[in-house]
Amino acid sequence: MSKGVDRTLLVIILTLVTIGFFIFSSASLGLLAREGARFSSVAFSQITFGIIGGSIGMFLTSQIYYRNWRRYAFYIFVALSLLTLAVFIPGIGFEHGGARRWIALGGFTVQPAEFLKLGFIVYMATLLSGIHKHIHSFKQGTLPFIGVLAITGFLLLLQPDTDTFLLMGVAALAMFVVAGGSWRDVGMMLFSGILLLTILAFTRPYIMDRFTTFLDPTDDPQGKSYQIQQSLIAIGSGGLVGRGFGQSVQKFEYLPEPIGDSVFAVFAEEFGFIGSITLIGLLSFFTFRGYKIATHAQDLFGMLLVVGIMTLIVIQAFLNIAAMLSLAPLMGLTLPFVSHGGTALLTTLTAVGIVLNVSKYQKKVR
Repeated sequence: MSKGVDRTLLVIILTLVTIGFFIFSSASLGLLAREGARFSSVAFSQITFGIIGGSIGMFLTSQIYYRNWRRYAFYIFVALSLLTLAVFIPGIGFEHGGARRWIALGGFTVQPAEFLKLGFIVYMATLLSGIHKHIHSFKQGTLPFIGVLAITGFLLLLQPDTDTFLLMGVAALAMFVVAGGSWRDVGMMLFSGILLLTILAFTRPYIMDRFTTFLDPTDDPQGKSYQIQQSLIAIGSGGLVGRGFGQSVQKFEYLPEPIGDSVFAVFAEEFGFIGSITLIGLLSFFTFRGYKIATHAQDLFGMLLVVGIMTLIVIQAFLNIAAMLSLAPLMGLTLPFVSHGGTALLTTLTAVGIVLNVSKYQKKVR
């Protein structure tokens, strides 16, 4: 029987979106001091596609019975895979910073991989819930799982978008474990993943630079270590209570990507240690509530959907924060609910709408 959505999770989501809007607004002021940066277009995209579009998407998906996604999961995955390939079509897809990850539609840019993440989770939940009786069989359980993961990896590494693929791989592996996958196969896939990452590090210099910078943040402070150096300065300048809302200094010309993957550093500078702990606590509460909904889902498909969606969001969030604190390698990951990216926020809110719908049909939660 359908009940109301989990109000606690809904309040957390709305709080994160509200906080995110104010953080983004402050961080985006740093664009005014930079040549070629267009504050109005950035704000318009974030508000129109991210907040308004995302809110509509969240409302709609929270109303769609989650089991209906199983019927169209394959077609959604194929359609979004083809959309992702559209980045290689001349005149539609375009390159920025050595990567082809975006397509231009009517004067706006869209990153198809953001949509593919959600389609991938829906299809993987459908696949794993369908083969869970044979999940311990390598041929009937693990091999199909690896096949879907390999296809997705090919599409993303071709762009290249290594960070997104790693996130999706972690989320998929979490779903595989929840579905009852063999720990032997989990270990094999982890070893294969580490091997693939090692190969990529030696064949793609920017990945190797991330690891060397993580191991020694003081190496080449004006080059590959510049972002982490400026991030640590911003966070340290915040002290206990911060400089105050809108008072960040580092966002003006010093901190790379102040509205992107460095937005947490701007927040920490303005709200200090107390503000940072509050935000991390809120994200932790979001994590706990989401996984609690998963454990009380009506069926395995619902559980896998929630586990996949929540893992995608929370791993990205905590890796972003850890990278800004030099506790993890820089990966170019944005902070969900906060960083600039209308497509990303739209997809994130649409995805949590599915989680909210699953919460309507959960078993008794205290």
